[in-house]
Amino acid sequence: MTELLDIVRARLDGLITYAALRESGLNSHAVDSLIRGGALVRTRRGIYVPGEVWRAADPDQRYRLFVLSTALAAARPLVLSHGSAAVLHGLPIIGAWPRSVHMIDPDASGGSNARFTTSHRGAPAPDPVLIEGIAVTSLPRTLVDVAASTSFLVGVTMIDHALRVEQERVASEAHRGIRGRRALTKEDLFAELAAVSPRAGARQAERAIAFGNGLSANGGESLSRVRMFQLGFEVPELQVCFPDVDGQDYWVDFYWRRIRKIGEFDGKQKYTRGAVLGDRDPGEVVWAEKRREDALRRHSNSFDRWVWDLALSPQRFHRFLAEHGVPRA
Repeated sequence: MTELLDIVRARLDGLITYAALRESGLNSHAVDSLIRGGALVRTRRGIYVPGEVWRAADPDQRYRLFVLSTALAAARPLVLSHGSAAVLHGLPIIGAWPRSVHMIDPDASGGSNARFTTSHRGAPAPDPVLIEGIAVTSLPRTLVDVAASTSFLVGVTMIDHALRVEQERVASEAHRGIRGRRALTKEDLFAELAAVSPRAGARQAERAIAFGNGLSANGGESLSRVRMFQLGFEVPELQVCFPDVDGQDYWVDFYWRRIRKIGEFDGKQKYTRGAVLGDRDPGEVVWAEKRREDALRRHSNSFDRWVWDLALSPQRFHRFLAEHGVPRA
């Protein structure tokens, strides 16, 4: 049975349709038995994923599977938008993904909601892009739609990520001698905002674009910047380089130049897993980080770190910033 499911799921990038199961010789009772036993999970009516795939998936992956399943089950082709386009573009979110699948529908009366879908009225999305064979709004349009319809934090986090990834793409292409399309810029996003001219949220989107910064290396740094701004503290310089006496360059996440203060968001990933750790021993990484911090302290009057839980709590992060001498805006 496992081999049979592997063959069926290979047809649609991991998704399994009821029709494909029937073609493979399974009747409705056999399918129900697979669901009860946990071998299959129904993501939409007539659409399934293997149980081990669903159980191993994080919230981002589960929402992506839900979006793909909804598009596959749709009676007509969709143009996905807002958070549903964002998850297929690979954009990160801080908080929860939407509970429905969002799409552009010129015939929708205002914003209309069905059980699993939310339709947004408006002109058809110009030049949708295909991701895994599904039409989604372009990256600039997606960022504008999200920034206009969600929180300042979510909008900034996605904009920061997109600007950084676009800069990295162009640098990588240049290193390989490829002259591709230029990197996405904030000017592009302002132009897209003017073209879309959303009936609600235009000012909010404008603020998120203006605050966006491709130097934020990850969502935790974006979260930290947004919290500092919202809590009334001075937003620091990002990714500042300090050359050391040993000839090595050290980069820091945040720097308040006026008071020579360094700040670092510490997601702890580099000590436990992931590409940053690679095949090195965690103890080796911790020791290298201590040497780096000792070197940086020679260039600053103070050096502070914080983690996800602290930055996520406005009250705790406000107290932390105030107690550690971060200047007010």
